[in-house]
Amino acid sequence: MNNPFIIGIAGGSGSGKTFFLKCFLEHFTESEVCLVSQDDYYIPVAHNMTKEENMRYNFDLPSTIDHEHFEDDINRLINGETIVKKEYTFNNPDVEPRMLEINPAPIMIIEGLFILHFRKIASSLNLKIFIEADNDIALGRRIKRDRVERGYSYDDVMYRWVNHVVPAYNEYLLPYKDECHQVITNNSHEAKDIICVTEAISKELRKTVLI
Repeated sequence: MNNPFIIGIAGGSGSGKTFFLKCFLEHFTESEVCLVSQDDYYIPVAHNMTKEENMRYNFDLPSTIDHEHFEDDINRLINGETIVKKEYTFNNPDVEPRMLEINPAPIMIIEGLFILHFRKIASSLNLKIFIEADNDIALGRRIKRDRVERGYSYDDVMYRWVNHVVPAYNEYLLPYKDECHQVITNNSHEAKDIICVTEAISKELRKTVLI
């Protein structure tokens, strides 16, 4: 198998990366594309902390990611190996983590907040996509997600947003925006807008990669 075409998808919290990825992946079969998510490489720490300590702990720092394991798994996929990784459940005790089996494919997608900051990973990307959204829209999405899916209180969400999320975005993601091949503004609540964007990218990949 030849080296895969590697796409990096970066975006701040609430930018809509998850929905973008969902739409993008629908254009391909499982044998054509594989996905590696930075979120599955958080260093486990929550079991050692109280609820208060967990709220104050800053997960929005590159040091919270086991980037060496992240990079190693990426390299193994590039070399045609299958990897097995435990899913990260964002400290939610009600969610049983799955074992993820990721198989190599002609197109590899790497997504996450710090993938451009981790320069070894950034240098391996053939296509860099930056997803952004206006601040108020991103915050609204963050509040909805963290309260419903992760069980955080409104105060917890706002504390993290002001003290962790925004500073991390400004320091570890925004400086790399200009090096990206494509910047997508995702303020829309209309699914068709993102579907159209992902369809255009996938058509180009089918002409240039999956031939």
